[in-house]
Amino acid sequence: MHSLPYFCVLSNNFMMHLFLLQAKTADMNNAVDYFPIGIQLLFAILFVGVMMGVTHLLGPKRNTSDKLENFESGIESVGNARQPMAIKYFLVAILFVLFDVEVIFFYPYAVNFRDLGWEGFMAVLMFVGFFLAGFTYIIKKGALIWED
Repeated sequence: MHSLPYFCVLSNNFMMHLFLLQAKTADMNNAVDYFPIGIQLLFAILFVGVMMGVTHLLGPKRNTSDKLENFESGIESVGNARQPMAIKYFLVAILFVLFDVEVIFFYPYAVNFRDLGWEGFMAVLMFVGFFLAGFTYIIKKGALIWED
């Protein structure tokens, strides 16, 4: 008699096994096991293709001069491409990523801080010290002053 992994249906003196989506033993692996994944992948590709085709066929087609004008990142491309541009936004974005990654490195330490002991604590203090030194350097250089 089969246990939990199988759902059995009795019909006309023979037992039909319906396999649920779950892990199987090593001796049961074959290409048929990947059939549901293939169907899902095919369905996803067809769905995206059909939706793109339908929106292209049914969508409005108003080609005005404003729509056909080139732009990049919402900035009109008028004038010289070599004009100076403030990089404060990009600098703050890079600093955010840098300090965000620092916070991500605290999670493994927080989970294992008892196992790491004093040696791990000293390593984290060094890690924080390096980032504080970098943060001090950034403030002294005026990277976060927006008025300039």
